[in-house]
Amino acid sequence: MVKDITYTSGVIAVKEKFLLKDKIYKLCEGSAQDAFRTLSESGFGKGAEASSVCDYERLLQADMCDLDVFIREYAATKAEKEYLLSPRDFHNAKSLVKAKYLNLSGESANAMLAPDGMYEAQYLREITESGAYANYGGELFKAIQQAMSLFCGENEGNGVGGAEIGRIFDKALFRHLSAACANNRFLKKTVAAKADMTNILTALRSNTPEYAALSYVEGGILKQETLEKLFDGDAERITEAFASTPYGAFVKACIEQKNDGLPMTEAERLADSFEIDALAEKKYELKNRQPFLYYVFRRRTENANVRILFVCLLAGMSGNEIKKRLRSI
Repeated sequence: MVKDITYTSGVIAVKEKFLLKDKIYKLCEGSAQDAFRTLSESGFGKGAEASSVCDYERLLQADMCDLDVFIREYAATKAEKEYLLSPRDFHNAKSLVKAKYLNLSGESANAMLAPDGMYEAQYLREITESGAYANYGGELFKAIQQAMSLFCGENEGNGVGGAEIGRIFDKALFRHLSAACANNRFLKKTVAAKADMTNILTALRSNTPEYAALSYVEGGILKQETLEKLFDGDAERITEAFASTPYGAFVKACIEQKNDGLPMTEAERLADSFEIDALAEKKYELKNRQPFLYYVFRRRTENANVRILFVCLLAGMSGNEIKKRLRSI
């Protein structure tokens, strides 16, 4: 049973006490074993059986599972559940189709899957293998049908690759989210921003406007002619062209890293942190269901940061280098 806003706020107030917040910065300065011990002793991982730093993924999986339970119980609207969970369905469906394309099965195929979204991954597997997707509507099942059609009929043996499959599901996901979140002002705005930033990154990673256009997703506010300005070649003109849009800082970060021959990790970090940054700016003015979303995004950000922390510590990276890679706290 979905709880009312007052009850949910009370639950969140209790759970917030266990957030790591800026404590993760301190963990960057020690060893991986020290970080593992600190997290285990603080209750991170909800008592998961993990005896050494090599088991840090067990802690993460347990914490993410606990958050999923919270989302399913306390999300008050379909829009919230769809935004938070349905991207996994599209990821899992895409992975299942790719596994079929690569002739993978068993553990190799399972390793590609994310935790369950709105649907159980096993259900999507059965739908994909049986061909029953043709009997369903909705963007997810249409995408499965479109992707599977690449392997049969006149397309069979044409050497279709994973990129084509990826484009089908990425485009379908944004169409789905745009429709599912249309009546939620914050999520509608967030989907549009995510779509625009996805398209900006796509353009900057493409050699021609024509190739980039094949992968653009729907739902954003930037038109294709605006995105084509990213192929100008002059960093200053590109930056000026986007200065009046909501993505001035984002585009600037992209251009600077691209011109330095670096991967656009800072831009990706900005995109990944968009939701939490937008809510954090007005964290004392959050209304209605926004505290619920803010808490969920913080938990997810902390999970992402814990994974980054252990990967980097085990790789022998310095504390300062690790901190640069962390998402917004």
